[in-house]
Amino acid sequence: MAAGFLTTHVLDTARGVPASGMKIELYRLDSGRDLIRAMQTNSDGRTDSPILPADEFSTGSYELVFHAGAYLDAIGTPPESPRFLDEIPIRFGISDPESHYHVPLLISPFGYSTYRGS
Repeated sequence: MAAGFLTTHVLDTARGVPASGMKIELYRLDSGRDLIRAMQTNSDGRTDSPILPADEFSTGSYELVFHAGAYLDAIGTPPESPRFLDEIPIRFGISDPESHYHVPLLISPFGYSTYRGS
């Protein structure tokens, strides 16, 4: 059994706070685009449990979709039609079944960045 797991941390860089209440979806991409789970960030901008826990962790291609537009609407960011950023997909691969994969998101209404964290 794999010992690795997948986590995220979403920070609202425009306000300098964790992005609380953002919906996140995880898809596996190896044989189509299969939704594995949907979660929401807590008050620290993290999910309450790993997005992909050790007992479900396996190598392959994945996509995290961060629902930034709905988050920006919920916190009262002045609306645009359409929003510059709505859903942010991040596609990545898991090659080491024993590692912790951390995919953070730094967001503002007009930009974002990500990296493989620890």
